[in-house]
Amino acid sequence: MRELKIFSGGANLKLAQDICGFLHLSLGKITLSTFPDGERHCKIEEDVRGRDVFLIQPTSPSVNDNLMELLIMIDSCKRASASRITAVIPYFGYARSDRKDEGRVPIAAKLCANLITRAGADRVLTMDLHAAQIQGFFDVPVDHLYAAPVLNKYFIEKGILEENLAVVSPDEGSIKRAIGHVRRLGGKLAIVDKRRASALKTTQENLIGGPIDGRVALMFDDMISTAGSICGAAELVKRAGASEIHVAATHGVFCGPALERLKESPITSVIVTDTIPLGAAAQISKIKQLTVAPLLAEAIKRVHHDQSISDIFADNEPE
Repeated sequence: MRELKIFSGGANLKLAQDICGFLHLSLGKITLSTFPDGERHCKIEEDVRGRDVFLIQPTSPSVNDNLMELLIMIDSCKRASASRITAVIPYFGYARSDRKDEGRVPIAAKLCANLITRAGADRVLTMDLHAAQIQGFFDVPVDHLYAAPVLNKYFIEKGILEENLAVVSPDEGSIKRAIGHVRRLGGKLAIVDKRRASALKTTQENLIGGPIDGRVALMFDDMISTAGSICGAAELVKRAGASEIHVAATHGVFCGPALERLKESPITSVIVTDTIPLGAAAQISKIKQLTVAPLLAEAIKRVHHDQSISDIFADNEPE
Protein backbone atom coordinates (compact mmCIF):
# COMPACT_ATOMS: atom_id res chain seq x y z
CA MET A 1 0.00 0.00 0.00
CA ARG A 2 1.12 3.56 -0.74
CA GLU A 3 2.65 5.45 2.17
CA LEU A 4 0.39 8.09 3.77
CA LYS A 5 1.76 11.64 3.98
CA ILE A 6 -0.02 14.60 5.60
CA PHE A 7 1.00 18.23 5.08
CA SER A 8 -0.55 21.42 6.42
CA GLY A 9 -0.91 24.89 5.03
CA GLY A 10 -0.74 27.90 7.30
CA ALA A 11 -4.49 28.31 7.85
CA ASN A 12 -4.93 25.80 10.70
CA LEU A 13 -1.68 24.14 11.73
CA LYS A 14 -3.03 23.12 15.16
CA LEU A 15 -5.86 21.08 13.61
CA ALA A 16 -3.40 19.32 11.29
CA GLN A 17 -1.13 18.50 14.22
CA ASP A 18 -4.07 17.09 16.20
CA ILE A 19 -5.16 14.95 13.23
CA CYS A 20 -1.64 13.54 12.92
CA GLY A 21 -1.65 12.87 16.66
CA PHE A 22 -4.75 10.68 16.34
CA LEU A 23 -3.20 8.84 13.39
CA HIS A 24 0.17 8.44 15.17
CA LEU A 25 1.91 10.13 12.24
CA SER A 26 4.38 12.97 11.97
CA LEU A 27 3.22 16.02 10.07
CA GLY A 28 5.05 16.29 6.76
CA LYS A 29 7.80 18.88 6.39
CA ILE A 30 6.89 21.81 4.20
CA THR A 31 8.24 25.35 3.85
CA LEU A 32 5.66 28.07 3.20
CA SER A 33 6.77 31.64 2.64
CA THR A 34 5.65 34.94 1.17
CA PHE A 35 7.75 37.09 -1.13
CA PRO A 36 7.97 40.84 -0.44
CA ASP A 37 5.45 41.50 -3.23
CA GLY A 38 2.90 39.18 -1.58
CA GLU A 39 3.37 36.13 -3.81
CA ARG A 40 3.18 32.77 -2.01
CA HIS A 41 5.87 30.08 -2.23
CA CYS A 42 5.87 26.44 -1.19
CA LYS A 43 8.52 23.73 -1.02
CA ILE A 44 7.76 20.15 0.02
CA GLU A 45 10.77 19.17 2.13
CA GLU A 46 10.43 15.38 1.81
CA ASP A 47 9.88 12.80 -0.91
CA VAL A 48 6.25 12.38 -1.97
CA ARG A 49 6.81 10.37 -5.16
CA GLY A 50 4.23 7.56 -5.25
CA ARG A 51 2.77 8.61 -1.88
CA ASP A 52 -0.86 9.12 -0.87
CA VAL A 53 -0.79 12.81 0.06
CA PHE A 54 -3.34 14.72 2.15
CA LEU A 55 -3.11 18.52 2.25
CA ILE A 56 -4.97 20.15 5.17
CA GLN A 57 -6.00 23.74 4.49
CA PRO A 58 -9.33 25.42 5.30
CA THR A 59 -9.99 28.35 2.97
CA SER A 60 -10.97 30.55 5.90
CA PRO A 61 -10.06 34.24 6.28
CA SER A 62 -7.83 35.42 4.74
CA VAL A 63 -9.76 33.42 2.16
CA ASN A 64 -7.86 34.39 -0.98
CA ASP A 65 -4.41 33.89 0.59
CA ASN A 66 -5.36 30.50 2.01
CA LEU A 67 -6.96 29.36 -1.24
CA MET A 68 -3.89 30.36 -3.24
CA GLU A 69 -1.63 28.60 -0.75
CA LEU A 70 -3.68 25.42 -1.13
CA LEU A 71 -3.44 25.60 -4.92
CA ILE A 72 0.34 26.03 -4.76
CA MET A 73 0.66 23.09 -2.35
CA ILE A 74 -1.40 20.88 -4.68
CA ASP A 75 0.71 21.91 -7.66
CA SER A 76 3.94 21.23 -5.74
CA CYS A 77 2.83 17.70 -4.88
CA LYS A 78 1.56 17.01 -8.39
CA ARG A 79 4.89 18.07 -9.92
CA ALA A 80 6.70 15.94 -7.32
CA SER A 81 4.85 12.85 -8.65
CA ALA A 82 2.55 12.16 -5.68
CA SER A 83 0.39 9.12 -6.44
CA ARG A 84 -2.82 10.71 -5.15
CA ILE A 85 -3.56 14.16 -3.72
CA THR A 86 -6.51 14.75 -1.40
CA ALA A 87 -7.36 18.34 -0.52
CA VAL A 88 -8.68 18.33 3.06
CA ILE A 89 -10.70 21.54 3.32
CA PRO A 90 -12.45 21.58 6.71
CA TYR A 91 -14.03 24.96 5.88
CA PHE A 92 -14.73 25.75 2.23
CA GLY A 93 -14.72 29.50 1.56
CA TYR A 94 -16.91 31.16 -1.07
CA ALA A 95 -19.56 28.51 -0.35
CA ARG A 96 -22.31 31.11 -0.07
CA SER A 97 -21.77 32.05 -3.71
CA ASP A 98 -23.32 28.80 -4.93
CA ARG A 99 -25.86 30.11 -7.48
CA LYS A 100 -26.82 33.11 -9.59
CA ASP A 101 -29.49 34.90 -7.56
CA GLU A 102 -29.39 37.95 -9.85
CA GLY A 103 -27.95 38.93 -13.20
CA ARG A 104 -24.23 39.42 -13.90
CA VAL A 105 -22.92 37.77 -10.72
CA PRO A 106 -20.45 34.86 -10.43
CA ILE A 107 -20.85 31.40 -8.97
CA ALA A 108 -17.60 31.67 -7.02
CA ALA A 109 -17.98 28.28 -5.28
CA LYS A 110 -17.92 26.57 -8.69
CA LEU A 111 -14.91 28.66 -9.75
CA CYS A 112 -13.01 27.60 -6.59
CA ALA A 113 -13.93 23.95 -7.21
CA ASN A 114 -12.58 24.25 -10.77
CA LEU A 115 -9.33 25.81 -9.53
CA ILE A 116 -8.75 23.06 -6.93
CA THR A 117 -9.48 20.31 -9.45
CA ARG A 118 -7.43 21.91 -12.20
CA ALA A 119 -4.48 22.39 -9.83
CA GLY A 120 -4.31 18.61 -9.49
CA ALA A 121 -6.42 17.46 -6.54
CA ASP A 122 -7.65 13.88 -7.03
CA ARG A 123 -10.14 14.00 -4.15
CA VAL A 124 -11.65 16.52 -1.75
CA LEU A 125 -12.49 15.95 1.91
CA THR A 126 -14.59 18.70 3.48
CA MET A 127 -17.05 19.35 6.29
CA ASP A 128 -20.53 20.92 6.52
CA LEU A 129 -20.63 22.78 3.23
CA HIS A 130 -22.95 25.78 3.31
CA ALA A 131 -24.87 24.18 0.46
CA ALA A 132 -24.63 20.41 -0.03
CA GLN A 133 -24.94 20.72 -3.81
CA ILE A 134 -21.43 22.21 -3.92
CA GLN A 135 -20.21 18.60 -3.86
CA GLY A 136 -21.41 18.44 -7.46
CA PHE A 137 -19.27 21.43 -8.45
CA PHE A 138 -16.15 19.26 -8.27
CA ASP A 139 -15.20 16.90 -11.09
CA VAL A 140 -13.42 14.63 -8.60
CA PRO A 141 -14.83 12.55 -5.69
CA VAL A 142 -15.90 14.58 -2.64
CA ASP A 143 -16.27 13.16 0.87
CA HIS A 144 -18.61 15.43 2.84
CA LEU A 145 -18.38 15.10 6.62
CA TYR A 146 -20.75 16.43 9.27
CA ALA A 147 -19.95 17.80 12.72
CA ALA A 148 -23.42 16.89 14.03
CA PRO A 149 -22.20 13.84 16.04
CA VAL A 150 -19.63 16.01 17.84
CA LEU A 151 -22.17 18.74 18.64
CA ASN A 152 -24.88 16.27 19.69
CA LYS A 153 -22.45 14.47 22.02
CA TYR A 154 -21.63 17.76 23.74
CA PHE A 155 -25.29 18.56 24.48
CA ILE A 156 -26.15 14.98 25.46
CA GLU A 157 -23.38 15.14 28.06
CA LYS A 158 -24.89 18.34 29.47
CA GLY A 159 -27.84 16.21 30.57
CA ILE A 160 -30.66 18.52 29.46
CA LEU A 161 -34.00 16.73 29.96
CA GLU A 162 -36.01 16.24 26.79
CA GLU A 163 -39.09 17.90 28.30
CA ASN A 164 -36.99 21.02 28.98
CA LEU A 165 -35.49 21.24 25.49
CA ALA A 166 -36.38 23.06 22.28
CA VAL A 167 -34.34 22.90 19.07
CA VAL A 168 -34.72 26.08 17.04
CA SER A 169 -33.95 26.44 13.35
CA PRO A 170 -32.57 29.99 12.89
CA ASP A 171 -34.06 30.16 9.37
CA GLU A 172 -35.97 28.11 6.82
CA GLY A 173 -32.77 26.83 5.24
CA SER A 174 -31.72 25.09 8.46
CA ILE A 175 -34.98 23.21 9.08
CA LYS A 176 -33.62 19.86 7.85
CA ARG A 177 -30.57 20.24 10.11
CA ALA A 178 -32.77 21.10 13.11
CA ILE A 179 -35.02 18.07 12.52
CA GLY A 180 -31.93 15.84 12.52
CA HIS A 181 -30.85 17.23 15.90
CA VAL A 182 -34.37 16.80 17.33
CA ARG A 183 -34.25 13.11 16.37
CA ARG A 184 -30.96 12.72 18.29
CA LEU A 185 -31.62 15.02 21.24
CA GLY A 186 -35.42 15.09 21.57
CA GLY A 187 -37.36 18.22 22.55
CA LYS A 188 -39.69 20.47 20.61
CA LEU A 189 -38.94 21.95 17.19
CA ALA A 190 -39.33 25.65 16.42
CA ILE A 191 -38.47 27.69 13.33
CA VAL A 192 -37.52 31.34 13.05
CA ASP A 193 -39.14 33.06 10.07
CA LYS A 194 -36.28 35.15 8.65
CA ARG A 195 -36.77 37.79 5.99
CA ARG A 196 -33.74 39.14 4.13
CA ALA A 197 -33.95 42.89 3.53
CA SER A 198 -30.61 43.04 1.69
CA ALA A 199 -27.37 41.08 1.29
CA LEU A 200 -26.16 42.46 4.64
CA LYS A 201 -29.38 42.82 6.63
CA THR A 202 -31.98 40.32 7.78
CA THR A 203 -34.96 40.64 10.08
CA GLN A 204 -36.50 37.94 12.26
CA GLU A 205 -40.28 38.23 12.15
CA ASN A 206 -42.05 35.24 13.72
CA LEU A 207 -41.45 32.02 15.63
CA ILE A 208 -43.21 28.91 14.32
CA GLY A 209 -43.66 25.77 16.44
CA GLY A 210 -42.46 25.24 19.97
CA PRO A 211 -43.44 25.96 22.67
CA ILE A 212 -40.20 27.53 23.90
CA ASP A 213 -41.35 29.25 27.11
CA GLY A 214 -39.24 28.02 30.06
CA ARG A 215 -37.18 25.65 27.89
CA VAL A 216 -33.48 25.49 27.02
CA ALA A 217 -33.22 26.52 23.37
CA LEU A 218 -30.55 25.04 21.08
CA MET A 219 -29.91 26.69 17.72
CA PHE A 220 -27.76 24.93 15.09
CA ASP A 221 -26.22 26.40 11.95
CA ASP A 222 -23.37 25.55 9.59
CA MET A 223 -21.46 28.78 10.30
CA ILE A 224 -21.46 32.02 12.24
CA SER A 225 -20.11 34.84 10.11
CA THR A 226 -21.16 38.35 11.17
CA ALA A 227 -23.62 36.82 13.70
CA GLY A 228 -26.41 39.19 12.66
CA SER A 229 -28.91 36.46 11.81
CA ILE A 230 -28.16 34.23 14.79
CA CYS A 231 -28.28 37.13 17.27
CA GLY A 232 -31.55 38.36 15.76
CA ALA A 233 -33.00 34.86 16.08
CA ALA A 234 -31.77 34.66 19.68
CA GLU A 235 -33.57 37.92 20.54
CA LEU A 236 -36.81 36.45 19.19
CA VAL A 237 -36.30 33.19 21.08
CA LYS A 238 -35.55 35.10 24.29
CA ARG A 239 -38.77 37.10 23.94
CA ALA A 240 -40.60 33.79 23.52
CA GLY A 241 -39.47 32.85 27.04
CA ALA A 242 -36.44 30.59 26.60
CA SER A 243 -34.61 30.06 29.91
CA GLU A 244 -31.23 29.54 28.16
CA ILE A 245 -30.06 29.90 24.57
CA HIS A 246 -27.14 27.84 23.26
CA VAL A 247 -25.91 28.28 19.70
CA ALA A 248 -23.86 25.60 17.92
CA ALA A 249 -22.17 25.90 14.55
CA THR A 250 -19.51 23.93 12.73
CA HIS A 251 -17.56 26.94 11.47
CA GLY A 252 -16.81 29.97 13.65
CA VAL A 253 -15.88 32.55 11.01
CA PHE A 254 -16.57 35.50 13.38
CA CYS A 255 -15.93 38.40 11.01
CA GLY A 256 -16.90 42.06 11.19
CA PRO A 257 -19.04 42.92 14.24
CA ALA A 258 -19.65 39.25 15.14
CA LEU A 259 -17.84 39.15 18.49
CA GLU A 260 -19.38 42.38 19.75
CA ARG A 261 -22.85 41.20 18.73
CA LEU A 262 -22.40 37.85 20.48
CA LYS A 263 -21.16 39.51 23.67
CA GLU A 264 -24.22 41.78 23.81
CA SER A 265 -26.74 39.11 22.78
CA PRO A 266 -28.94 37.01 25.11
CA ILE A 267 -27.07 33.89 23.96
CA THR A 268 -25.82 31.81 26.91
CA SER A 269 -23.06 29.99 25.04
CA VAL A 270 -21.68 29.60 21.52
CA ILE A 271 -20.26 26.19 20.54
CA VAL A 272 -18.09 25.92 17.43
CA THR A 273 -15.56 23.39 16.15
CA ASP A 274 -11.89 23.85 15.31
CA THR A 275 -12.28 23.84 11.50
CA ILE A 276 -11.18 27.50 11.83
CA PRO A 277 -8.81 28.79 14.56
CA LEU A 278 -10.63 30.90 17.15
CA GLY A 279 -8.25 33.87 17.15
CA ALA A 280 -9.73 36.82 19.05
CA ALA A 281 -12.90 34.81 19.75
CA ALA A 282 -10.91 32.76 22.28
CA GLN A 283 -11.04 35.77 24.61
CA ILE A 284 -14.85 35.63 24.91
CA SER A 285 -15.95 33.38 27.76
CA LYS A 286 -19.26 32.32 26.20
CA ILE A 287 -17.51 30.85 23.13
CA LYS A 288 -16.38 27.21 23.44
CA GLN A 289 -14.53 25.19 20.82
CA LEU A 290 -14.87 21.44 20.22
CA THR A 291 -12.46 19.43 18.10
CA VAL A 292 -13.30 17.55 14.92
CA ALA A 293 -9.74 16.23 14.61
CA PRO A 294 -10.73 12.61 15.50
CA LEU A 295 -13.50 12.70 12.88
CA LEU A 296 -11.18 14.05 10.18
CA ALA A 297 -8.44 11.61 11.19
CA GLU A 298 -10.82 8.66 10.86
CA ALA A 299 -11.98 9.91 7.46
CA ILE A 300 -8.38 10.31 6.24
CA LYS A 301 -7.56 6.79 7.41
CA ARG A 302 -10.60 5.38 5.61
CA VAL A 303 -9.86 7.24 2.37
CA HIS A 304 -6.27 5.97 2.51
CA HIS A 305 -7.46 2.37 2.94
CA ASP A 306 -10.29 2.76 0.37
CA GLN A 307 -12.95 2.18 3.04
CA SER A 308 -16.46 3.61 3.41
CA ILE A 309 -16.81 7.12 4.83
CA SER A 310 -20.59 6.88 5.33
CA ASP A 311 -20.05 4.10 7.88
CA ILE A 312 -18.62 6.74 10.24
CA PHE A 313 -22.12 8.23 10.44
CA ALA A 314 -24.02 4.93 10.60
CA ASP A 315 -25.55 5.86 13.96
CA ASN A 316 -25.55 9.61 13.34
CA GLU A 317 -26.59 9.91 9.71
CA PRO A 318 -27.34 13.62 9.06
CA GLU A 319 -30.88 14.35 8.01
